Amino acid sequence: MTALQITAMKDFMNRLLISDSFDIFLLEEAVIGTANTFTIDGRINKEFYAGTDGGDAPAQDEFRPWSEMRRLCFDLIKGKRAPLFFRITLQLKPEIAAELLCRENCGGDREQVKALALNIRYDGTKAVLTTATACHTFLLSKEPDAIWDRELARILDRAGIAYEIL
Repeated sequence: MTALQITAMKDFMNRLLISDSFDIFLLEEAVIGTANTFTIDGRINKEFYAGTDGGDAPAQDEFRPWSEMRRLCFDLIKGKRAPLFFRITLQLKPEIAAELLCRENCGGDREQVKALALNIRYDGTKAVLTTATACHTFLLSKEPDAIWDRELARILDRAGIAYEIL
């Protein structure tokens, strides 16, 4: 697990909410505090699609893609006043996470990794990004954590997002 503080908020917010820089993620949850507090559960309600021809049913992912949800979050955040706070929890898409762990030779531990998560916390003045690795069982090895920490730094660097390690 690593924590990174964003050093250029305006650019980060543009990358997060407007560009496709974070479209490799699924939205687990978003809590946005403005004039009201809005909570978005990114979990897909499969029963909503029951009885249809399945043509509009989402992929097998448990959570909705960030690419489909970022506009909603943007609409809640935009305005003359900055939000009081927001908390966004994203998960790297499972197929991308599996490919990353395989490419980095994670070994037998990769089957035990349930999700590679990114927690974004904004407190009204600064944003801190924290990595997390969810596993099906306890792992003695911290190799998946280290791989995910390095990959997040690469993702931010490719997107041109300025940060400092806390």
